[in-house]
Amino acid sequence: MGQKAHPYGLRLGYIRDWKSKWFARKELKDLLHEDLRIRKFLTKKLKPAGVADIIIERSAGKVRISIFTARPGIIIGRGGQEINRLRDDLADLTKSQIALDIKEVQVPQVNAQLAAENVAMQLEKRVSFRKAMKKAVSSCLSKGAGGIKIQCKGRLGGSEIARSEGYKEGKVPLSTFRADVAYGFSEAFTTYGTIGVKVWIYHGDVLVKKEQAEAQKKRQQLAEMVERKEHGKSKASGEKLEVSESIESSPKQAEVNSQADLTKQNPPEGGVN
Repeated sequence: MGQKAHPYGLRLGYIRDWKSKWFARKELKDLLHEDLRIRKFLTKKLKPAGVADIIIERSAGKVRISIFTARPGIIIGRGGQEINRLRDDLADLTKSQIALDIKEVQVPQVNAQLAAENVAMQLEKRVSFRKAMKKAVSSCLSKGAGGIKIQCKGRLGGSEIARSEGYKEGKVPLSTFRADVAYGFSEAFTTYGTIGVKVWIYHGDVLVKKEQAEAQKKRQQLAEMVERKEHGKSKASGEKLEVSESIESSPKQAEVNSQADLTKQNPPEGGVN
């Protein structure tokens, strides 16, 4: 049976970028494990803040961590006390100089990771899984998403046998490379057991550089065609105007010429001999 590929890894290097941005040769294994420890520590410690994504960048003896969150005030704290404490904890964990960038997620309803965590939190509060999924779908589509798919798997509703339930609305193209599909996963720890929550959200198509260049070239060609067409119309209308003016002036000129001929043939009385 065919299995679904991870939406992020499938598009990595095409329309997606890496979440750990650094290069190493001998220390690759150690730094990779350190990144995993950082992500695990931040995800657990900042769970009330709603962490959507974590980007880690490294330079010589310095680690820059960008945290995308729905509630930046919880991370920063009053007067920056919480963020200073968090920076010290990360410095002890990594033995490196830490720089933190806290960035707010403007529309958390269309963020797949935050939507999955929201559904999981409602399941832990004994809310019906169908009600939680439908609420997440309606709020996501109302904020302009192209489509959403939610899947919950486990002992739903306290049933004896674990099963999978899903809800989908709109368009979610999982195999299209240019489709901007966000993916989020979370777990709900209930009295009946662990329930996994997966969320896919479609944000539309993303044009890569080659397609963008081709689209820009087509737009320029279309604009040139329209400009030439308008220029030809204006030129043709100018020629028509000149022809009509010449047609209107010709009877008047003929009348003037005929009057001049009559005066030559019949000069007025008392004229000079």
